[in-house]
Amino acid sequence: MNSIQTQTEAERPAASPAPLTVQGLSVAYQKKPVLRNVSFEAREGELIGVIGPNGAGKSTLMKAALGLIPSLGGEVKVYGKPYKQQRKLIGYVPQRESVDWDFPTNALDVVLMGRYGHLGWFRRPGAKEKAIAMEALGKVGMADFAGRQISQLSGGQQQRVFLARALAQDARLYFMDEPFAGVDAATEKAIITLLQELKLQGKTVIVVHHDLATVQDYFDSVLLLNVELQAYGPTEQTFTQQNLQRTYGGRLAFLDRSLPSQPPGGGGGE
Repeated sequence: MNSIQTQTEAERPAASPAPLTVQGLSVAYQKKPVLRNVSFEAREGELIGVIGPNGAGKSTLMKAALGLIPSLGGEVKVYGKPYKQQRKLIGYVPQRESVDWDFPTNALDVVLMGRYGHLGWFRRPGAKEKAIAMEALGKVGMADFAGRQISQLSGGQQQRVFLARALAQDARLYFMDEPFAGVDAATEKAIITLLQELKLQGKTVIVVHHDLATVQDYFDSVLLLNVELQAYGPTEQTFTQQNLQRTYGGRLAFLDRSLPSQPPGGGGGE
């Protein structure tokens, strides 16, 4: 019996590596710690919200994971390999405020930039890439604005264009930094519908988010951050009064009485 069990276990395929594994990530600005020894593992096919007070290191976590800023130490792997080997698998939507919207280009060209990882920088996009870009613009309701200069678009429209660019990349792991910030209700609805579609396709989406009132509706898992990782896990177990109070302290402006003080079983959700 034991030999049969051993043989069966040996025949089982090895577990697939996680979309994102972060181990001991630390970052400092001018010797001031911004992230300290952050470790977590993202699960496949989930919408993951990253929340915490201003200055907690949420955007820094995203940028460090993407290699956009240097880290003091730690390791980041995407599907079991270093980020540099997996760039084609990653889509990134930065904060809208960090983008030069006066750059002379139109919406279609911005979305086409998402195809360069598939083409290489020295091949010009052809009819296939333009069709993919137009399809992505259509999914975010921006097909009619393909020829519009990005500086002439509203804030919500600009955000939709950047989401379309990420879609055009056809990534497996998406990082989105405050995609809901400063957008109207229609754009917010379009964004969450799009995130749900990505989830249904088995994609993993990590979102820096600031609106605590929508966390339970939007995300499968939540990561609470304040320089150090405070809690991480399924939203229903981790988004608790106790964990929020620990993360935000006296700066907590939202504390829903309907939230459990502790998750089922009394754990901390970490």
